[in-house]
Amino acid sequence: MIMSETHQTLSPEERARIAWHISTYSPHNGGSCVEAGPLNDGTERVAVRHSKRPDAEVIIYTRAEWEAFLKGVRNGEFDFFND
Repeated sequence: MIMSETHQTLSPEERARIAWHISTYSPHNGGSCVEAGPLNDGTERVAVRHSKRPDAEVIIYTRAEWEAFLKGVRNGEFDFFND
């Protein structure tokens, strides 16, 4: 699966409108994990960032890209460390 990615710098106002989600499985109260949230601009895109660097660049995925990724996760395609 190939995903095109767009690195974007969002304004503080745009970041404030994103409902960031951290997995409940994340250790250390989410201090070292990936956060994701939908952009609140009607485009159905998803922003992804690292929780240790919330003001750094984000990667923006289209809805189709995000859904393809989730499908792969659910099918175990990203279980790199489970033998």
